[in-house]
Amino acid sequence: MPRFLSRHKRLTVSLAVIVLAATGVGLAVFKPWLLFIDETVNDEIPTYSVATAPQAQSSGSAGPESANGATEEPAQQQPAQQQPAQQGPVQVASGSFISHEHSTSGTARILRKPDGSHQLVLENLATSNGPDVRVWLSAAPVIEGRDGWFTAGDYEHLDVAPIKGNLGNQVYDLPAGTDPSAWKSVVLWCDDFDVSFGAAELTAA
Repeated sequence: MPRFLSRHKRLTVSLAVIVLAATGVGLAVFKPWLLFIDETVNDEIPTYSVATAPQAQSSGSAGPESANGATEEPAQQQPAQQQPAQQGPVQVASGSFISHEHSTSGTARILRKPDGSHQLVLENLATSNGPDVRVWLSAAPVIEGRDGWFTAGDYEHLDVAPIKGNLGNQVYDLPAGTDPSAWKSVVLWCDDFDVSFGAAELTAA
């Protein structure tokens, strides 16, 4: 009997050690306490203008016939006026966040700087904190509801950076050569759970 009790005790201790180790690993990987901790970021958002397409001007209105009955030549289009050199950042795309697995709101903007480089701005962002949340530019469409939680995982994406925080204003420099028109959305993607916290569909300015 004592030998049996000793063996049973060793087994119980071994199981307890395994459970504690597994719990420790789970906590270290998934960091569930982050869901209850807010991290506010207040990057300075650059003053920007909104990109507009140049418009051609007409030399006058065309008329099929003048007052004396002579046929008039159609009005000719004049070349578009030369645009002044860009003085500051210009918004080239933007969109509003919708919620996926976690309640998410705010605005995403892509700005083009005078040197041709781009920045991604997350303005008035409000979402949940979480483990290994990344900011993506994605080729995925933005789908509302649970069907959209996992969509971005099946599409090409540009991993911009780890998210700086779950609240506030954030500015990210995009890699040289980034083409904003190649991306349909901004996604807050949790790598640990392969799920979107929220996403914004981008519309050209």
